[in-house]
Amino acid sequence: MIQLIVSDMDGTLLNHKLEVSKVNQEAIQAAQQRGIRFMVATGRGYTEAVPSLHEAGIHCPMITVNGGQIYDENGTLERSIGIDKARIRSILQFVKEKGLYAELVLKSGVYSENKVRRIETMTTLLQNTNPDTTFKMALILAMGRMELLNIHYVEDYEELLNDDREEVLKVLIFSNIGQPELEPVRQHFEQDDELAITSSFFNNIEINHVEAQKGIALEHVANELGIPLENVMAIGDNYNDVSMLEKAGVSFAMGNAEPGVKAVAKYETKTNTEDGVGLAILRCINDNL
Repeated sequence: MIQLIVSDMDGTLLNHKLEVSKVNQEAIQAAQQRGIRFMVATGRGYTEAVPSLHEAGIHCPMITVNGGQIYDENGTLERSIGIDKARIRSILQFVKEKGLYAELVLKSGVYSENKVRRIETMTTLLQNTNPDTTFKMALILAMGRMELLNIHYVEDYEELLNDDREEVLKVLIFSNIGQPELEPVRQHFEQDDELAITSSFFNNIEINHVEAQKGIALEHVANELGIPLENVMAIGDNYNDVSMLEKAGVSFAMGNAEPGVKAVAKYETKTNTEDGVGLAILRCINDNL
């Protein structure tokens, strides 16, 4: 019997407008009414993730920054795992030499050194994940969503790295060309046993501490709640979801998931634009998975 449902956000719970559909909202409510707990596990930082959830009336525990942090349903931080700043400086220097764009995720939010490149990155992402969307419409959607997100802009990341009170949880590296241009970064830092390299979209790689993974965080949450992992259901679409799909007793890959992710999951549901999360939850309830 499923006692806990954990869902990724981007490409999974959120549709092409980066919103939670009505069907998904109602399915989550139906599960909760049956005593099944719901939480999200996202690559986003807390402040970046909350707006879309609260818009949909969803207040739940959260695994954020790919497992770097765990929050309870009241927004209280329970666990945090960051990357040491020497490694952060090394990553940023390597990325700069490759001419790529990077963002830092801290407890206080997402930080960028270049607003124009952030807008370009989000616009390209929206256009590529929604082929019927024109560049102009993707730009409008990108600008609209950014107004809701807690993005901070700084002149130089050294401002943050020199502040002893700040902890870097994740480095996001982007390429509008996609994974081929990011592959040298992946290959270089995969050699470091203290780092975990994943991806949540075609145009990024995400670097976390090796202990900051969704599967590790999910196991921690399940243990705290006294829920066996076989009674956990996980839903995801990309490679940063694989560790939690492997841990959960019941796992669903989205219809739009990467082939390697589908190979790991036990079941497949519809795409994120076809209410895939809601349909998976209803199947879980109706079929008593």
